[in-house]
Amino acid sequence: MMMIVSTILSLCHKDTTFNHLKQIHSRLITLGSSQNDCLLPKLLTSIAPTSKPSHLAYASFLIEHVQAPTTTRLWNSIITAFSKTSEPHLSLVSYSTMRRNGVVPDQHTFPLLLKAFPKLDNKDPFQFYAHTVKFGLNLDQFVSNSFISVLCGCGYLEAAHQVFVESTEKDVIGWTALVDGYVKNSHALEAMKCFVEMRLVGIRVDEVTVVSALSAAGMAGDVWFGRWVHGFYVEAGRVKWDVYVGSAHVDMYMKCGRHDDARKVFSAMPSRNVVSWSVLIAGYVQCEKFKDALLVLKCMVLEDVKPNQSTLSSVLTSCAHLGVLDQGKLIHGYIYRPNVQVNTLLGTGLVDMYAKCGCIEKALSVFNTLPSKDVFTWTAMINGLASHGDALGTWNFFSRMLQNAVLPNEVTFMGVLSGCAHRGLVHEGRKAFRSMKQVFHLEPHVDHYGCMVDLLGRAGYLEEARQMIKDMPMVPTAGIWGTFLSSCVIHKNFELGELAGSHLIKLDSNHSGRYILFANLYSTWNKWKAAAGIRKLMKGKGVEKIPGYSWIEVNGAMFEFAAFDKSYSESDRIYLMLDIMLVQMRLSGYVPDIKLFAF
Repeated sequence: MMMIVSTILSLCHKDTTFNHLKQIHSRLITLGSSQNDCLLPKLLTSIAPTSKPSHLAYASFLIEHVQAPTTTRLWNSIITAFSKTSEPHLSLVSYSTMRRNGVVPDQHTFPLLLKAFPKLDNKDPFQFYAHTVKFGLNLDQFVSNSFISVLCGCGYLEAAHQVFVESTEKDVIGWTALVDGYVKNSHALEAMKCFVEMRLVGIRVDEVTVVSALSAAGMAGDVWFGRWVHGFYVEAGRVKWDVYVGSAHVDMYMKCGRHDDARKVFSAMPSRNVVSWSVLIAGYVQCEKFKDALLVLKCMVLEDVKPNQSTLSSVLTSCAHLGVLDQGKLIHGYIYRPNVQVNTLLGTGLVDMYAKCGCIEKALSVFNTLPSKDVFTWTAMINGLASHGDALGTWNFFSRMLQNAVLPNEVTFMGVLSGCAHRGLVHEGRKAFRSMKQVFHLEPHVDHYGCMVDLLGRAGYLEEARQMIKDMPMVPTAGIWGTFLSSCVIHKNFELGELAGSHLIKLDSNHSGRYILFANLYSTWNKWKAAAGIRKLMKGKGVEKIPGYSWIEVNGAMFEFAAFDKSYSESDRIYLMLDIMLVQMRLSGYVPDIKLFAF
């Protein structure tokens, strides 16, 4: 019998199919060994990695019927197997069954059990911490370090810090877990303080700790702290200079706006992988160096490094901001090769790219073919329709989004309100704005108030727009006053316009566009002396007009132009074409409003 059981046991491995595992279980039952102390855990750990709902349900059924006493070690194996599946709560069920059978956990049980928490919806690790106290395991270094990490991951920073303080021995793992926890919860300053304190007490810092410290420096924008870590630990050789540490340096410098330093670090890295390249490209996008991001992609491909989903998402963002449709199409073609899986992130990037490049129909086509759509995908489509002036399409998509049980976020409402402003859908805009707080419990930001001021101002509700500015819970920005002033110019309301203009000049005295807009208001009312006064004020403060820039893509190449710039070799032909266009416009009856050319 033992030989037969041993043979059956050898059949349970990761490559065994689910049907075969069920046959093995049936055979065990007929042999009277279904409750064998070794066989059942082996069977469970073979079923769990499949992660299919029906398979996991079968495994859950087996757990509930475990009656024979088993060892803690075998239960730990079962807990580990289920923590890696798509149903991690089964590891908690396993622990409950284990305790119901009278098996006492050891110092390995809780760290293995806690691995399931990052994937759980309802995260309450405190009940398990009470068990560690009950069994005298709360002072175990391995257990306490695991709880520090999971408490930070669940957002319980104070509890994590308390567990850390009560630890009898504080090693590099515990310190690093606390530093990393502060970073993951956006407490960059606390993370940096913790790192400095760790060094002062003489704990030897390793590569993982350095990466967390660099992440904190990047989050806080503290390049000097980041440089200190770079010089003291990496340049001095105190930690190993590997891909992981190098990529963290690149990310830190990029987030601090030092893209030149980031590129130097990247070039000096002894080895680079797809993560390193992706971090550099994403950094250039964050620094709004979109052309550089595309150039880095070309270098990456030339070095035979295949871009992943994160890389391609950043590149699509660059294409969207530059409006380079041809290059965006090339990326789209690459994405649909067999070696790249189109996830929600990439799909959203494609929708955003096509919408910003003017191909709204193509954006809709990509949107409709995506198998799954999250709030960011819907928001990209809504914002795309809004930017194309399709207010009805924006509102309809917003309604469809709600019908699909996708909850909007703050950016979604920016698109909805912007779309309503383009078409003058005042009633719909008011309804959407009210629903933010009343229905979706989202607090409107200053940009949402700006959209409402724009909506009301464009539609001629200037008094209501003025009242909204007055009732804002935050100080109105120069952008909001500028939007209101533009509406006053359009609707020729001199009194409110002058009020807005005076606020605008005070708030943003170095922006040439503010002076020009204010002067245009006076020009509209033939107040030439007041308009001249604005020009004189602008000149006295040394404010110069910011030249306008535009980009155009021709045959896959990008061309950049500045206002009144004639340095380009084809400038003569371009200006000749502009003159021809102006002549044709005049022949068609176009009469320019010379009052708006005070500058």
